[in-house]
Amino acid sequence: MQVNNTGKRPHILLAACGSVGAVKFKSLCHGFSEWAEVRAVATRAALLFIDPASLPKNVYLYGDEDDWINWGRIGDDVLHIQLCNWADIMVIAPLSANTLGKIAGGLCDNLLTCIVRAWDYSKPFFVAPAMSALTWNNSFTERHLVSVDDLGIALIRPKLSSGEQCNCAMAEPSLISSTVRLFLESRREQKETATAVTCIT
Repeated sequence: MQVNNTGKRPHILLAACGSVGAVKFKSLCHGFSEWAEVRAVATRAALLFIDPASLPKNVYLYGDEDDWINWGRIGDDVLHIQLCNWADIMVIAPLSANTLGKIAGGLCDNLLTCIVRAWDYSKPFFVAPAMSALTWNNSFTERHLVSVDDLGIALIRPKLSSGEQCNCAMAEPSLISSTVRLFLESRREQKETATAVTCIT
């Protein structure tokens, strides 16, 4: 499927990793689709938790096998590059510990991590992790979060629950959507203010 850069609404690339938090990906796509053009990417493990038919009809879900489907020779389109060019903002929700480690190490062995590796970091990038509390509190996670912060990736922190099955659940889809939308509105206001000042001077 070709990716067309049309429309005035922001272009949001939503991605899901293999975490139980991916059961909320449907809600995430519906929420963002209310105010943005959305494309979606899921890892193979994420697809265990996602029913593609439950996503909004205007949201196409890409998987690993789609990356090279249109490629036959040098010069042909490659999907992960097309998606990088199409998107204004990228959001990974949920972000698994495994993919966090891949991003921190610069690995790119599937569609999602190839997009991350080719991403223009002058454009906004948000992640919403989801994993067990033991994994979240592990020293590797701390190191990896520092690495992605150095790239300019913004963290939407998970919810820490207590009890026998303690985990760090992904932030609610409504919070993720509102965080990104408020960021965009704030940036637009800053640009309008800067333009007004320039006009006055």
